[in-house]
Amino acid sequence: MTTSASVPAASAPQPPAAGGGRSVTDRLVESNRAYASKFADPGMDARPVLHVAVVACMDARLDLHAALGLELGDCHTIRNAGGVVTDDTIRSLTISQRALGTRAVILIHHTGCGLESLTEDFRHELEDEVGQRPAWAVEAFRDVDQDVRQSMQRVRTNPFLPHKDDVRGFVFDVHTGLLREIDPTS
Repeated sequence: MTTSASVPAASAPQPPAAGGGRSVTDRLVESNRAYASKFADPGMDARPVLHVAVVACMDARLDLHAALGLELGDCHTIRNAGGVVTDDTIRSLTISQRALGTRAVILIHHTGCGLESLTEDFRHELEDEVGQRPAWAVEAFRDVDQDVRQSMQRVRTNPFLPHKDDVRGFVFDVHTGLLREIDPTS
């Protein structure tokens, strides 16, 4: 298996320039200026209106706000590779619940996740390449439903989270846009 870190910089695919040799970041910063010119402070604080935190994969195919009918300010969104409940996810959920009033947790994994094709060997390959093994686990999985169950269990058993009664897990189908709820006991 080849990691993206092992591709020599000269041959690595480069993101398309946005015109005139500008980088993607330059284009995004320019878009932000246009956004800010029309921005009106919505007068919200950091507490989500719906008192919900959504933990989901970082996959670019998931438009969570559109898929769930959410508006700005409705939820806290916590994303990482696989939507896995890691220590950092627990940190964010703990702050979300204890300091910012969320009560519900929605976990969303998806079909065709890249973590289904990785193994912990990825860490060993990185170690061979750069001389240092990452401190984090890859959290790869083969069965998306079982990984959602594991994530629900990690939330439900964590002592730092006071609100565990409304924890539900789903798999988002990247081809249909539908959510399929996962039974935590199956």
